Amino acid sequence: MRRLPLSSFLRILRRDERGSTIVEFAAISTPFCLLLLGGLDIGHSLYMQSVLQGAVQKAARDSGLDNGGTDANQLAIDNRVKASVAQLAPGATVDITRRYYKTFSKAAAAQMEAFTDTNGNATCDAGEPYQDANGNSNWDRDGADEGQGGAKDDVVYTVAVSYPHMFPVMRFFNAGQTVTLTATTVLANQPFGDQPQYGAIVQRNCPA
Repeated sequence: MRRLPLSSFLRILRRDERGSTIVEFAAISTPFCLLLLGGLDIGHSLYMQSVLQGAVQKAARDSGLDNGGTDANQLAIDNRVKASVAQLAPGATVDITRRYYKTFSKAAAAQMEAFTDTNGNATCDAGEPYQDANGNSNWDRDGADEGQGGAKDDVVYTVAVSYPHMFPVMRFFNAGQTVTLTATTVLANQPFGDQPQYGAIVQRNCPA
């Protein structure tokens, strides 16, 4: 069998395109898969946010009813929210808070209770004096009181959800290890009774 000169062999090799498709696919398959899985993960998060916001709206409406202020009913309402989250992200961490105000304008402003910031750290501590406007003997950064409140009170219902990404490839996009979503709504309790008002503002001191 006659051997081809090296120059002829290299020229034939350069012109031979057999197998080039496999090489090209190998070059683009990895970044394509990363983008595909990343898109699926982002799509899941967006869908979770939509489901979560809907569950929060429903929970807030149910909580505002006459019987929504009882501990048993609030627990049942919160469990329904957690069940909605678990359908999409089993094992997710769900934190639920209720904070109430006497008026919607105060809920929208969410202003902290006035205090004298002697050490300049923007936190009421070190025995600094503050005005206890809602009479709960605590300094409240958002000016609200904890819980569902009473008739006609405006309640800020917040649910924070945290769960691992669907696909570990998200670390290549600098997205961290977990997804954290928050949904909040403000709704007024039904006027099922007279709304109690806070007493006169009391001057107190923060913990030392």
